[in-house]
Amino acid sequence: MLSGVENLAMPRTAAFFDLDKTVIAKSSTLTFGKSFYQGGLINRRAVLRTAYAQFVYLLGGADHDQMERMREYLSGLARGWDVEQVREIVAETIHDLIDPIIYDEAASLIEKHHLAGRDVVIVSTSGAEVVEPIGRMIGADRVVATRMVVEEGRFTGEIEYYAYGPTKAEAIRQLAESEGYDLARCYAYSDSATDLPMLEAVGHPHAVNPDRALRKEALARDWPVLTFSRPVRLKQRIPSLSMPSRPALALTAVAVGAAAATAGLVWFNNRRRSAVQPPRYRFF
Repeated sequence: MLSGVENLAMPRTAAFFDLDKTVIAKSSTLTFGKSFYQGGLINRRAVLRTAYAQFVYLLGGADHDQMERMREYLSGLARGWDVEQVREIVAETIHDLIDPIIYDEAASLIEKHHLAGRDVVIVSTSGAEVVEPIGRMIGADRVVATRMVVEEGRFTGEIEYYAYGPTKAEAIRQLAESEGYDLARCYAYSDSATDLPMLEAVGHPHAVNPDRALRKEALARDWPVLTFSRPVRLKQRIPSLSMPSRPALALTAVAVGAAAATAGLVWFNNRRRSAVQPPRYRFF
């Protein structure tokens, strides 16, 4: 054991992302309205109402009063729903509904934070049954989301934990304590002034596509203001920089070698043909 040498390991850090209009371009919960209708969970009137709510939300976001009304409406709407059926519907439709609306800029930021050694945490007011699979899709390390009371496999319509406003900040502080995050060196991203407590809890807050109130606060506090505008399917993005496993590398090497051999054979045959045949030209 070396004397006089102290353990100076750097504290862990994280990047905390709101979900709706920060990582994805719409409301995650409202996006599944049509799928819930097709699954028999809601009627046509509810579909139209959720579509209208989505439209209003996209135009101007949602302040505290609107969020409260939305919470009451959605929790009442979900009363009696079978939890497993909800999870199945989300699993079956998530790639069609959510994948195309993930912001390219947000996905790039998530990659950069991971490369810098930071955990990525999604902190969303939407329900866990929706947020958790989205978190897995985008590679988040942890998820904080609203949880509803479940009895005998069905939602009661009551909320067990509401991830909203100051509660988000409390969740971040609890995570920092349990995971050893240094909040002064952590990052946070949101579009809404209702998330000011979350942004204030970290040393590097960012406003993303901010509503009017958050933009005003961000400018007053000299916080960075980011504009995300390019929704793109994850499969269409540049592949992750993470290295594949050893078996994958071996298979890749074999494939590359085979491709090179094939290309060489094609080139050699073409050379032989060109030596005995005049060149042919094609016009379009």
